[in-house]
Amino acid sequence: MNTDILSNLTKNTNPQCPSGVDDSDGPQWDFPLLAAIFALLGLGLVMLYSASAVMASQRMEDHYVLLAGQVENIIIGVFVLLTALQIDYRWYRRMVYPLLGLTVLLLVLVTIPEIGRMEHGARRWLDLGFLGFQPAELAKLTAVIFLAYSIGKKGKRMGSFTIGFIPHLLIIGALVGLLMLQPDFGTAVMLVSLMFILLFVSGAKLSYLFLVGIAGSVAGYFAISGSEYRMRRILAFLDPWSHRQDIGYQISESLIAIGSAGLGGQGLGEGAGKLGHVPELWNDFIGTIIAEELGILGMVIVVTLFLVILWRGYRIAFNATDAFGMYLAFGITSTFALQAMANLLVVTGMLPTKGLTLPFVSFGGTSLIVGLFSVGILLNISRNEPDWWAMKREEREAQREQKKWAKKRRKILHRRDDLHP
Repeated sequence: MNTDILSNLTKNTNPQCPSGVDDSDGPQWDFPLLAAIFALLGLGLVMLYSASAVMASQRMEDHYVLLAGQVENIIIGVFVLLTALQIDYRWYRRMVYPLLGLTVLLLVLVTIPEIGRMEHGARRWLDLGFLGFQPAELAKLTAVIFLAYSIGKKGKRMGSFTIGFIPHLLIIGALVGLLMLQPDFGTAVMLVSLMFILLFVSGAKLSYLFLVGIAGSVAGYFAISGSEYRMRRILAFLDPWSHRQDIGYQISESLIAIGSAGLGGQGLGEGAGKLGHVPELWNDFIGTIIAEELGILGMVIVVTLFLVILWRGYRIAFNATDAFGMYLAFGITSTFALQAMANLLVVTGMLPTKGLTLPFVSFGGTSLIVGLFSVGILLNISRNEPDWWAMKREEREAQREQKKWAKKRRKILHRRDDLHP
């Protein structure tokens, strides 16, 4: 029998703490999580400058231009992290449908030629002037918030096909359909994967997951085979050396750069990939220059930092005091895990190129800012503070009861006065 895995792990076992919050656990902020995030940000800045300085100097006559842009993104991201840290995460439960509506609107707008910006054959960006905004990044967070809200509300009914499965399939399917119009196949696969992970841990029947998984695989096959560009990517993945001069150029050069690194790498700033051999080295393929210049040890450091994020994120989920916080923390952490794994597998030739950045390391505005906002949500959940919204409800109920009692008391007093004038 498939059971609600997370719910079983998060049952309160401390009789001295009925609310499930144990103040003896230490500080309210999860400092190891925050330390791992800022270590990745710092490493990202160093490797971004190493990867982009030559290109920026040649094309823009300023080798600091991408570094300066990333510093601005981090400043904005830290601001939104601190903002999210102060917002009770339960507020997103109340705003889930407005967030869904806003996300759908942005995904529709980005497909309109007069509004969406075309880059590399895809229309994925809204130009906000000071920032290019990518609605797909918001879609990942919105999907997690919706799934956490819906799964937490349904509880034991998640075993039902019509209640626990179909609504999630329809909503996530609609988001996936809009992403495919851009097209953004990588993010679409991410959303489907997140849905399956959260449905599995929430108690959805394995038979339903299996059947829909087969249907999704068939749909994915036709989506790939029906697109010449995606088929070329698959061919490049299967045999990059035969396509080294065209579609397989990026991955084959990445493999050459990584293969020449060794244990300690070529040395910081000494890599040859940034001389124009590996395109998008500061973005999707920043893992390549980390491996080339810092070697296997550098990649071990990166993987270790992401493992720390996974450990702390899942720990926050297991210690959450309510179902919504539990699934929200689990979904956000799984998003980081899936994206980091996909990116590193791509640069090492173990997955076809998908266009997914390495969280907190790659150059990017929207992905970095939304990622740091998500970290702020995780940190807010880790504080295990009382439910402010529930307190407000309890206060309102108490006031209603007080008014009812006052009204009843007045009636009793009036009746007594009538009987004993």
